Amino acid sequence: MGLFKTNPFGHILWVKKWLIRILGLLTHRRFRGFNELQIEGSEIIKRLPDTNVLFISNHQTYFADVIAMFHVFNASLNGRLDSIKNVGYLWNPKLNMYYVAAKETMKSGLIPKIFAYTGSISIERTWRSKGQDVNRQVKMSDISNIKKALDDGWVVTFPQGTTTPFKPIRKGTAHIIKHYKPMVVPIVIDGFRRSFDKKGLLIKKKNIYQSFEIKEPLEIDYENETIAEIVEKIEYAIEQHPSFLKVIPQEELEEKERLNRELRDWANN
Repeated sequence: MGLFKTNPFGHILWVKKWLIRILGLLTHRRFRGFNELQIEGSEIIKRLPDTNVLFISNHQTYFADVIAMFHVFNASLNGRLDSIKNVGYLWNPKLNMYYVAAKETMKSGLIPKIFAYTGSISIERTWRSKGQDVNRQVKMSDISNIKKALDDGWVVTFPQGTTTPFKPIRKGTAHIIKHYKPMVVPIVIDGFRRSFDKKGLLIKKKNIYQSFEIKEPLEIDYENETIAEIVEKIEYAIEQHPSFLKVIPQEELEEKERLNRELRDWANN
């Protein structure tokens, strides 16, 4: 690797490599120590092409989700199936891996700015800015940057654009899939919201069951499927379709209300 060799975004590769190594060492115990990450399906990673792969995932924290992906992907590529034992897999990490993130998040402090250098494709959200709802045009430079990253390697995106569960899928992801025709690999994570703070930088609770499931690539008819059909396919793939919401039986609701009434009566007496 040349000393000043860069990726398509101008990031110096040896700097990126060392940042991934250091961040990996600092975060490894978050997924194999304080909490144990249960991985499923990592054999799929080894079968993927080197470029034009789009990972879609539900989203639970700003940074821990992506950090876990760096660990799982690199461990899988180094022959550790469903395991991140021995962090040595990060000595030669995959450098053409990118992830889509909100620009305002990646500029919100020193740590996010450093983390952005590891592979962030920072975009301006069209629906949300500084905690307020907005409605603005998609920046074509953001779309072209995603295309540039797909041409160079793998891209991770969170199609809901928020850490709040069961929010609608942003249609922009479906447009990217239909237009650029990447191989689409779903990931479903759980437990991150309980074990980390919202940013995913601080450990909130230990001994939490964390799961990380990689699913088989989606079968998509890029020419004939509509945007709505692709959106629905994404919802089911990352288990964020409304049908995945727990339906509470009527008797359970009635029992809960009965207990609440007893508690209020006890408090009043």
